Amino acid sequence: MSSTFRNLCRSSPWKWTSLRFEYLERPASGATMVRAWLRRPGALRLETPDGQLLHSTTGINDSRDDLYVSATRRSWLLPAHLVTPVYDDAGLVRRRPEAAYGEPSFGNGRLAAALDPVELAGNAPVPLEFPDTNPVFLEQTREVDHEGRPALETIVTPSRTYVPSDPTEPLAHSGRTMIRIDTGTGVCVASESLDGDSAGKGHWLRILAVDEYMLDDLFLAESMNLTDVRRHISWDIGPAA
Repeated sequence: MSSTFRNLCRSSPWKWTSLRFEYLERPASGATMVRAWLRRPGALRLETPDGQLLHSTTGINDSRDDLYVSATRRSWLLPAHLVTPVYDDAGLVRRRPEAAYGEPSFGNGRLAAALDPVELAGNAPVPLEFPDTNPVFLEQTREVDHEGRPALETIVTPSRTYVPSDPTEPLAHSGRTMIRIDTGTGVCVASESLDGDSAGKGHWLRILAVDEYMLDDLFLAESMNLTDVRRHISWDIGPAA
């Protein structure tokens, strides 16, 4: 079960392309739940529960000429969904290839880490003779329900090799942390520090929809007034002449 949990933590880039969800950082006092629309790669919209816009991606259609001319070979890496990982027998990712990883975020790096929680597993399994080099140690893993969706939950403790994507907002705090991973998407839908000064800190994420069709218009600062083709367009036909 521990290998299944780690492989699930590596699988997010290949399990979905768009996500609609609600997100809350813990502790909840003073924090505000946000509603989010995310389309890979790089498009994110955040609103308050009453519909006030907090953040909308801009420049998603900008030219990348300067990046390709001036940057390193990393600029030429393909998005993760265009390269093939090594899968296990259950269809989860055992080994991640080199690719252009990275999720859009807002405020701090915790949201991006939750969307692709590979920091809890590393890009590949560690050698059997060196189990202590896993990024985190796992307690017993169990299947749970999270907001109506199946998830895997365990208690993790960071090892000396744990490197969070955002050092100021790690998914696994010092001491023990409860971690819950959605089995359908590989997203970390909940975390809660259980020990020390950080006790109670973490996040809660509720998935509302996966792989919905999302127009560019949703992520731009100003509407392009594009027609959402999912909606029925009525035509008024006058009386025959």
